[in-house]
Amino acid sequence: MNKETSLLKAAWLIAFVTIISKFVGFLRDICIANYYGAGFVSDAYFYAYQIPSLAIILMGGVGGPFHSATVSVFAKLINPDDKMPSEKVNRLFNTFLTITFIVFLILSILIFIFSDEILSIIIHSNNPELVTLAGRHLRIMTPVILIGGIIGIYYGLLITYRNFLLPNISPVLMSLSIIIIIAFIKNDNLGISLAIATSIGAVLQFLLQFPAVRKLGFRFKPCFDIKNNNELKNLVELVFPAALSSTIGQIYVYVDMFFASQLKEGAWTAIGYANRVFQFPVGILATAFLVPLFPIFSRLVGEKKYDEIKYYFHKGIGLLNFVAIPVMFAIIMLASDAVQLIFQRGEFDSNATYMVAQALTFLSLAIIPYVFRDSITRVFYSFNDSKTPFLVAMSSIILKFILNYLFIDKLGIAAITLSTSLVTLFNATLLGIILLKKINLDYKTYFKNLIKMVLAAVLAFGLSFVLYKYWTINNSYILLAIKTISVFILSMVIYTIIAAAFKIEYVGELLERIKEYFRRKILHR
Repeated sequence: MNKETSLLKAAWLIAFVTIISKFVGFLRDICIANYYGAGFVSDAYFYAYQIPSLAIILMGGVGGPFHSATVSVFAKLINPDDKMPSEKVNRLFNTFLTITFIVFLILSILIFIFSDEILSIIIHSNNPELVTLAGRHLRIMTPVILIGGIIGIYYGLLITYRNFLLPNISPVLMSLSIIIIIAFIKNDNLGISLAIATSIGAVLQFLLQFPAVRKLGFRFKPCFDIKNNNELKNLVELVFPAALSSTIGQIYVYVDMFFASQLKEGAWTAIGYANRVFQFPVGILATAFLVPLFPIFSRLVGEKKYDEIKYYFHKGIGLLNFVAIPVMFAIIMLASDAVQLIFQRGEFDSNATYMVAQALTFLSLAIIPYVFRDSITRVFYSFNDSKTPFLVAMSSIILKFILNYLFIDKLGIAAITLSTSLVTLFNATLLGIILLKKINLDYKTYFKNLIKMVLAAVLAFGLSFVLYKYWTINNSYILLAIKTISVFILSMVIYTIIAAAFKIEYVGELLERIKEYFRRKILHR
């Protein structure tokens, strides 16, 4: 019960700070859209940004290989209640950090030197000016690559010590840097200020984490304690396949970039904005529940308490699905209005709104398999197995290419996000089947609750769609906002009522906890 209470408290805290982070990220995207729209300059920046984002977000971010490996290994060595880490733990930290720094430094130098050549391979376009500008952006952003892995290790240590705030709030610094710099630098026709602000934001993230890690008792001294170091071996065995897995995931992006560069100008920017809107609710949910669950999974695997792993898995994924499923239906119904409200101003016109909404609608189909895949992946990592997620991700690269090729002529931008949804479903299914060899998570219960939730969402949003269809408005942002928010709230209320009537396992418990919370607040008054 204490673990469950701590889990829920941590989930609420992480959800709160992640909402702040995602909201500021939204403001950043609105500013970029306002100043640069969806065209040549924004395409160049977003093409270039895919490489540093691999380091700072996928490899070094919360849930990335360096964060995951650090939590998985250090959670078994550290008691979070201890005031100082042992000498052995500090030495392991220093060795891991030293090796990471050297590897990422070499990568940064190589990417700086060969930036134009790298992007000319990725961008399949007869536009050398686009490749040249993207290469210039990439060279400016190479410090982001160097910082990525280091931040990931810091994130992992902080979360192992139950410090969930800093790792989830620090991405705000990059968003704020971009907002402030592009707002004050005028006549930036090439978007150079975007690349500069991105690098500054990464440095600020590092500077925010550094004193917090020192406060825990970790002191950095270059160290190569490699010989007969089993813990370092475990870290490398986790990081290397997981890093390759993230790189494989990025290859999906490069495949998408290859096809998007053949479409009309602004297509890649539109796909990027669609992914950001998608990640706002899904990222909050996945981060809020999976970040505090991961250390619990790792400790329970070490203690061989497999029944408890099953319990917490269903608890986490059940609550995730309960919120994620209506979000998926809401995106499908309200995508166009939502994109118009968020982005359509300045250089971002109605054509850009249409492109983003189209991409977002098909991407929303990935929500359920996305949640399942990420939950299952954490269980694999808890068993010190990052090879399986890597091999599964690698196996679907060809599938991604084939699906893009088959759909691109008929669906255009939508082909790329639809193929993403189908590949996510493929990965989730394969991982779920393979995990049965390690532990039986009782998928029957999972699908039973999932079907009930989907049916409740279909009924709720079917009823709400009648209101949405016949509620006509003039060209007014205020009225459009009122309509969108009202329909969404009504849909969620109906969905919750139907879900409670269906006696979905986690709904009654969640509502009871909310009632208990407000009851305690009233009694304290």
